[in-house]
Amino acid sequence: MPLYGYARVSTLDQDLTLQRRALAAAGCAVIRAETASGTARAGREELRVLLDFIRPGDTLVVTRIDRLARSLKDLQDIVHELKGRGVALKATEQPIDTGTAAGKAFLDMLGVFAEFETNLRRERQMEGIRAARARGAYKGRKPSIDAAEVARLRHEEKLGASAIARRLGIGRASVYRLLAGHDGTRHADQA
Repeated sequence: MPLYGYARVSTLDQDLTLQRRALAAAGCAVIRAETASGTARAGREELRVLLDFIRPGDTLVVTRIDRLARSLKDLQDIVHELKGRGVALKATEQPIDTGTAAGKAFLDMLGVFAEFETNLRRERQMEGIRAARARGAYKGRKPSIDAAEVARLRHEEKLGASAIARRLGIGRASVYRLLAGHDGTRHADQA
């Protein structure tokens, strides 16, 4: 019954070292690790590799279930997939073992709390943004496209939307949005 470890952090400034050590100490022969959000499986290639690789009788080991999933639905989907393939799930820091009724119940409870924590964090973030906007301290993300340069290329160099998009390395739809906002009209593509 081989043990395979999965470690995850959400941001580049977080460190995977403690998770790797705990998984190695638990006896994991292979440890896959990545930096990615845990709110969905999209973009989590190391998890996908593990889920594709593990076989019946294997055990997937994480330090805590919030390293595996942050939404209850995603966690339940992963657990259902593992169970269907005859793979167990264990956590080193929590009494989780999907092979037992108590372990499964504890897993479900922790999943609910992980999702609750994610939702609270999102609410706090939105409250902070609203408060900052009220103070005039938050204006949102800075534009990544220079609207003045788009207008200059259009009017001085007489470039069409496709040519502007190619030159600036942006999408044509972005050029159209900026041009429509600049002079209130839509321009036919001249490229």
